[in-house]
Amino acid sequence: MSNLSNQLVIAERDEVARGIRIMLASPLVHERGAPESFDLIRRRREPIRKWFDYYCGWTLVVEPRQGYARLAKVRPMADASRPPRRHRSGRAPFDRRRYVLLCVAAAELLSVPVTTIGLLADRMTRATTTDPVLVDFDTSARGERMAFVDALRMLEHLGAIEVLDGATESFVDSTEAKVLYRVDATLLMRLLAAPTGVSQLAIPVDEVPARFEELLSAVSRERRYGAAAEHASGTPPVSEVQRNLWLRHSIFRRLVDDPVVHLDDLTEDERAYLNSPTGRRLLRRAADEGGFLVEERAEGVLFVDQDGIATDSRFPDDGNNAKVAALLLLDGIGPVTTTEQLRVSAAALLARFPSWAKGYRGDNGTHALVTDALEVLRGFGLVRVTDGRVHPLPAAARYAVGTTRSSDSGEDTP
Repeated sequence: MSNLSNQLVIAERDEVARGIRIMLASPLVHERGAPESFDLIRRRREPIRKWFDYYCGWTLVVEPRQGYARLAKVRPMADASRPPRRHRSGRAPFDRRRYVLLCVAAAELLSVPVTTIGLLADRMTRATTTDPVLVDFDTSARGERMAFVDALRMLEHLGAIEVLDGATESFVDSTEAKVLYRVDATLLMRLLAAPTGVSQLAIPVDEVPARFEELLSAVSRERRYGAAAEHASGTPPVSEVQRNLWLRHSIFRRLVDDPVVHLDDLTEDERAYLNSPTGRRLLRRAADEGGFLVEERAEGVLFVDQDGIATDSRFPDDGNNAKVAALLLLDGIGPVTTTEQLRVSAAALLARFPSWAKGYRGDNGTHALVTDALEVLRGFGLVRVTDGRVHPLPAAARYAVGTTRSSDSGEDTP
């Protein structure tokens, strides 16, 4: 093979690896928002699609004409660590009302290729009024209009609707605002990654809160595994092929989606598969094709992306006070540490660095700082908190803290 051919093969491999990690960080990539990323995924869509299908069992759909790529990541677990956020200052997470209005708006938009914000609001008012479960949508209340606008701006961000004229935010100040939208109904349908539609479950509404975990498993159930996915609960798998397929996909979904995979969190069958010759070979092959480094320890495994492409959040990260506090507090977490002890340590940090973390200087600042820091550590798989006690997980040993000296103040800074 010529030197040019070798260079082309290496370039293609690097682009495929980059495309895989881009889709992991952003399961919906739109040409309008990320033209270079979309172009790469469009050109290398077939090997990227095959990688996700083989290792994770996830479906990648690339629509070159519509200008988007959508990765349907299916996992039967509730994760509130990355909620949709309002596209306004503060970036507050969606509350229950905004989730409801987002779903109602998406449902009403499916049947219209073009609409205005006023017509959509009228349709949603009628829909909520006739539904015995939903609270009526009342555009006379400013809070309702703000929640409605937040839902629509999320759909704009996702590319499901496009503003042709006007500004969505103007509806907050006046119900007479004129905003024209083009609707991508196909993309709206693809926003849902669940293999089973909620409407197919036929569960009485009053039973939903008590049966939430059951319903989550039901909408996430994938038929191709048969009963293999329920094998851990005692149901025998339908076939050895389905069992091995489920084991491969369940393990690699964790590896690419979680910061670290602790062996204690895997089932006995999953641990056996990962430690088998086949599992070891696939582990290294998947990492090589995806552009990851494999870090293995006695307690677990993680995929390391040295370029930081495959994640939407990093740790350590000195750009966020909670993450800085998390790193500093992690250094003092021993086998038996309480949240109260961490508050004492946090108070000492705030006293030592009076110009740092000004947002945590109120009456409840120490408590809030520890709470946010622990959320960071939990999110990155570094600690477990039970009954007021903080237990370090094996991955926490990767991090060691040093101090730096500020060049302008001459004092130590976090």
